[in-house]
Amino acid sequence: MHFTVGFRLKGHTDRVTIDAEDALIAALKVKAERPEALITYVRHQNKRGDTRHPSHSLGKDTA
Repeated sequence: MHFTVGFRLKGHTDRVTIDAEDALIAALKVKAERPEALITYVRHQNKRGDTRHPSHSLGKDTA
């Protein structure tokens, strides 16, 4: 399953798409990559909305 995880880092908000078994694992993957990030939401990937507003992959530096 794919999840979109929203987070706040250094005053900027961003979102990444994660492939995980459930929402908690998706949030923990982001937290492991960016320990100082504040997780704001986790949701199932929305094909239509995410196509119009694409998110980043986890390995990409966003801030």
